[in-house]
This record gives sequence, C-alpha cells and structure tokens, in this order.
Amino acid sequence: MTSPDPLPPLPPADIQVLRGSPTPEELAAVTAVIHGIVDELAADEATHAHRVTTAWQRSQKQLRRPLSPGQGAWRSFSG
Repeated sequence: MTSPDPLPPLPPADIQVLRGSPTPEELAAVTAVIHGIVDELAADEATHAHRVTTAWQRSQKQLRRPLSPGQGAWRSFSG
C-alpha cells in the first residue's frame, strides 16, 4: 500500500498571534481550516454568480409594491 500524495503547499498567510504561544502544528491546523473555509465560500460565490434570473422571476417583481405595515396602512382595505 502506498502513502497518499501530500497536499499541495498553501500560499503564505498573514496571521498574527495575539495571545499564547501556539505550536507550529496548531498554526498549520488553523491555517488549513481558514483556507478550507475561504475555498468553500469562493466555490459558493462562483455557484451563485452563474445563476440566471428566469423570465418568470423577473415578471413577478412588478406585480405589487412591498407591503408597509403601520398606522393607517390598511385604511383602504375593503375585503
């Protein structure tokens, strides 16, 4: 059985430790977690950027004005 391929090196990150003295392993773990979160957010953003608004969605935007609750808002209601 062969060992798995090592992960590609991560780009350098500007991390400042404010308290304590973490070990290099702890810093590497934090950096990997943050890198994973950033990658996930970037993938989500790319997915959302390619969404297209359908003609149905565009036509529904102009059906009515937004409701504004408050004093006298329902005065003209005749239901």
